[in-house]
Formats: sequence, C-alpha cells, structure tokens
Amino acid sequence: MDIIIINVIIFIFRMVSEHNKKGKISRKEFIELINKYKNNIETTDHTFFRLSEKQRKIYTEEKLKNYLLNDEPIEVWVQENDNYAAFYKFDEQIGRVIKIIIRISAHKIYIVTFYILNNDQRGGLGK
Repeated sequence: MDIIIINVIIFIFRMVSEHNKKGKISRKEFIELINKYKNNIETTDHTFFRLSEKQRKIYTEEKLKNYLLNDEPIEVWVQENDNYAAFYKFDEQIGRVIKIIIRISAHKIYIVTFYILNNDQRGGLGK
C-alpha cells in the first residue's frame, strides 16, 4: 500500500477517534465548571466557519453562550481530545438537540463548534 494512503488513513483515524466519548460527567459538575468561567466564554474562528451569512445571523455567539449559561444540558461527555460535548434541547417537537463542543483553557472557555442533531442522530443520548 502506498505510504501516502497509509498516512491519510492514520490521519482520518486520529481525527475521528479524538472526538470519541472518553466518559460522561454529571450535569451538576458541568454547570459548576461553566459558572467558574461564565465571564470568559468566547467563540473561535472555527465555531461558525461552515455557516452561511444568513445562518450566522440566527446562530450567534450570544445564543450559544445562552445555552451554556442558562440551560441545563441533557448530557455531557468528555471527548478523547479533552474537549467537552454538551447536549441541549433544541426543538422538542421533533426531538432535535444542539451539541456544543467546548474547550477549556486555564482562564477561558472556547466554543469550538456546534451541531444540530436530528432525532435519528441522537443515539442513546440522555439514557
């Protein structure tokens, strides 16, 4: 097998495995963590990169912060890359949730990205 193909496979495997669930943490523990940094939460260049201009007017930094600061997550995971994946109710009528990925540094929380998941993408979430 060509070395380039092998390297691409290894790269893809690492990218996927970094986002795997390492473990769950309690909602209470996560809320305490968010409250510790509540005045130091910001988005990154990556947060909105895949959104259109119209979508950027709907999904703002303030809206994402509002989930973190004011809503209780359904579930929170620590990923293999030590980022946190927090899941919140988004559209209860059709069972959609919003998954917000954050990275915590020594002094700040960064909202890395977010995804709106359909009911069939939720897996065993919240169970």
